[in-house]
Amino acid sequence: MLKIFSTQLSGYFKRIAEQEEMNIEDSARLLAQALVGDGHIYMYGVKEMQGVVLEALYGAEPLQRAKQLKREAIEEVTPADRVILISRFSTDEEAILLAKELQTQGHAVVGISAVKEGEESLEQFTDAHIDTKLLKALIPDEDGTRYGFPSGMTALFAYYGLKFTAQEILAEY
Repeated sequence: MLKIFSTQLSGYFKRIAEQEEMNIEDSARLLAQALVGDGHIYMYGVKEMQGVVLEALYGAEPLQRAKQLKREAIEEVTPADRVILISRFSTDEEAILLAKELQTQGHAVVGISAVKEGEESLEQFTDAHIDTKLLKALIPDEDGTRYGFPSGMTALFAYYGLKFTAQEILAEY
């Protein structure tokens, strides 16, 4: 099972790296604007995506000037800041509501989620969006069901692509 899981997961990582390269670059440019100026990068993860936020804040290599966005403290976000919203799917209501609110206030927002068809999608309310591609579990079971849904891992991979690209942009600046 682990071999199937790792093979499938590495396929998703490859798809994100290849198909989302331009979205990662656009997102990194937005973040770099805040980091070159006086801005901060606020991060908000819906449910299990808090793991990505925790990695950015407290991991071995924290994201420069990152802060956790708290719903009740949204007024702290300034025009110099940037916001990263992370959810499992692009149709997550909580992420969409927050993105709409931030967009209404004129803030630059980057989204990270798997794009899922729906009436509204996070990518409609962000300045840049990175699709994690993961819409179903990876390992097929004997009865036709699937298990092993590593949404946190694909989101973390997208986050690292974004972080590394922003660092490259800043190094060139």
